[in-house]
Amino acid sequence: MSKVTVVNTDQSLEFDSDQPNLLTFLEKNKIQTQFHCREGFCGACRCKLVSGKVDYQKEPLAFVRKGEILLCCATPVEDIEIDIPKF
Repeated sequence: MSKVTVVNTDQSLEFDSDQPNLLTFLEKNKIQTQFHCREGFCGACRCKLVSGKVDYQKEPLAFVRKGEILLCCATPVEDIEIDIPKF
């Protein structure tokens, strides 16, 4: 299992591999983040990947800059640190 650290909340959690993506995992653990489509189209769930690697179940259609990920499509492949924008 990979550890997910949310740097702006100082929370570190073990990613539950039965979760389909990081967005669902964060919601399950009561960590708020922005989202809209849940499909990788809109980019609303974009956040900064501070360290580590993620994999995409399907390639997102929304534009993602280097160092960013879409929480609705990504799963960690190793320990990661993410910085979720405040809203």
